[in-house]
Amino acid sequence: MLIDATAVPADRGGVGRYVDSLVAALDQDGARLTVACQPRDAGLYTELAPRSRVVGAPEATATRTARLTWEQTSLPMLVRRLNVDVVHSPHYTMPLASPAASVVTLHDATFFTDAVLHAGVKARFFRAWTVAALRRASVCVVPSVATASELARLVPAGESRMEIIQHGVEEARFHPPSPEEVRAARDAVGLGDTPYVAFLGALEPRKNVPALIRGFAHAVAGRPNPPALVLAGQPGWDSQVEKALDAVPHRLRVIRAGYLPFDTLAGFLGGAELVAYPSLGEGFGLPVLEAMACGACVLTTRRLSLPEVGGDAVAYCGVGAGDVAVAMAELLDDAPRRAALAAAAQRRAKEFSWATTAERHREAYAMAAAGHRRRRG
Repeated sequence: MLIDATAVPADRGGVGRYVDSLVAALDQDGARLTVACQPRDAGLYTELAPRSRVVGAPEATATRTARLTWEQTSLPMLVRRLNVDVVHSPHYTMPLASPAASVVTLHDATFFTDAVLHAGVKARFFRAWTVAALRRASVCVVPSVATASELARLVPAGESRMEIIQHGVEEARFHPPSPEEVRAARDAVGLGDTPYVAFLGALEPRKNVPALIRGFAHAVAGRPNPPALVLAGQPGWDSQVEKALDAVPHRLRVIRAGYLPFDTLAGFLGGAELVAYPSLGEGFGLPVLEAMACGACVLTTRRLSLPEVGGDAVAYCGVGAGDVAVAMAELLDDAPRRAALAAAAQRRAKEFSWATTAERHREAYAMAAAGHRRRRG
């Protein structure tokens, strides 16, 4: 099979971590794998998948338009030349004229259910490709029951093509941190010894960061030594974040840490008083799982897939600033409950494995190849 990793951005968010971890697990499992990637990632995938073949796409594919052109024209030719049986497109789009069976990963349904949370052009683009994949792909991989249910309701014809395969978590990278790892993370964001509430994710409307900021300000306003709030992740495009920050009282500290390197994430997540992720809806919720694996106490919402990840091992709240404030204050005032949730979260995170995810993907590839042969024969 061939995995088209050319859509993975240089700064690895959730999709990038999914592709990188899946490639490594498939290679470890002995899959006969080819990885097509951006030239900048050739060394990385050679390291992640030393038994696999890595093919660099042209430099020009760094732009979205050029990458899509390459996907529709050059990728099918590459598939023919390498005699590939299955092409896995891990980020919504797929080559429409590929001679091989096609597997497409559809990460969430919020482009349909909450389109206002996405930029207009982006929402229309991903809606169109989601429908195309559900109608034309051999198999569509979705990461949660919630996502599959939403997509089946919106595109009933695609229900039979979907396979639910949850993500895993990389224990080597996401684990209860050592004191040295916590100190390094604190130094990276300039915290000193101040306790803090952590958020990890892009600052986009779906993540509900303005409500988090306002809720945090209410939750800690009367405390003599309030914790800081640290927002880590890519800048995003949520214009309401700045307004929420402007309203935070001066004595409270909110740090915009930006994108943090992978080797600081265990210390950052595991060193927090709690990790707050009041999302309006996720296809899976990888940051929640990664925080759980780091032994963090996590506060999130019950929207879409998040309860499938958190189960009874996290705390839940509503999506409004007042809901966030009440839940956060209760957790900050209850150290034993935070410790109990942190321990439960670490145990539950062990149920999610990239090895299992890779095994399920191989089953999906075999299913796609068999169906493709039947249709051709």
